[in-house]
Amino acid sequence: MFCVLWFFPVYWMINTAFKPRSQAMTPTPRFFPTSPTPANFDAAINQTAFARDLRNSLVVVGGTVALSVVLGMFAAAALTRFRFRGRRTIMVAILAVQMLPGTALLIPTFIVFNKAGLLGTYTGLILAYLALVLPFSIWVMRGFFVAIPVEIEEAARIDGASTWQVLSRILFPLVVPGVIASGIFAFIAAWNDYLIAFTFMKDQSHYTLPVWLASFSTPLTGTDFSGQMAGSVVFSLPVVLFFMIIQRKLVSGVSAGAVKG
Repeated sequence: MFCVLWFFPVYWMINTAFKPRSQAMTPTPRFFPTSPTPANFDAAINQTAFARDLRNSLVVVGGTVALSVVLGMFAAAALTRFRFRGRRTIMVAILAVQMLPGTALLIPTFIVFNKAGLLGTYTGLILAYLALVLPFSIWVMRGFFVAIPVEIEEAARIDGASTWQVLSRILFPLVVPGVIASGIFAFIAAWNDYLIAFTFMKDQSHYTLPVWLASFSTPLTGTDFSGQMAGSVVFSLPVVLFFMIIQRKLVSGVSAGAVKG
């Protein structure tokens, strides 16, 4: 029952995407399009803004995922394997930042980025997304580092391994499931965001795909529901494909980590 309830909005999105606009606007809902057409997909994909915003999304999301995984992995390793002053304070601060709603940080972040000259740039948008997803990545990977027995690290040091060799050859391969999980979260958060991209990007040529989806609704022409649903289907496909590919690697990463442990 719950699967049907959760899947129905997805089905309705796909159903509306194949309807002509006249059928999508009927007062009586039609659960099956009488004359399905792929014209909505052709019109959405052939827009000039689609290819441009798709490229922008790939650049921003790729940079966000890469930085969040690398920085989160090193930060989690430092917070679990090294003892230094202020370590607990840093962990509490990371958790406190994660508990704050993103909208509450939007205006302060906008002011800081404006003074730093980062508004309207890929770097500024990547840093904004990084600040959003990095605390979660650190805490997720920290749990994987804590689960690794200290004896494995001690045995490697007895064999003459340096700190970098311990991290790169022993600890990092064992936290691959955590890296994948945090990478999935970073990908979805950066890919689906509309508010930050629309607020921080001054030029339309730097907009991302969520902002492109909003272009189907204008005050003059109203909302093109068929075109917007077709664009939503196209917009959702990379997330689904990414998760399907990563899911296999997640299972293999868990198995590899168990064998190495």
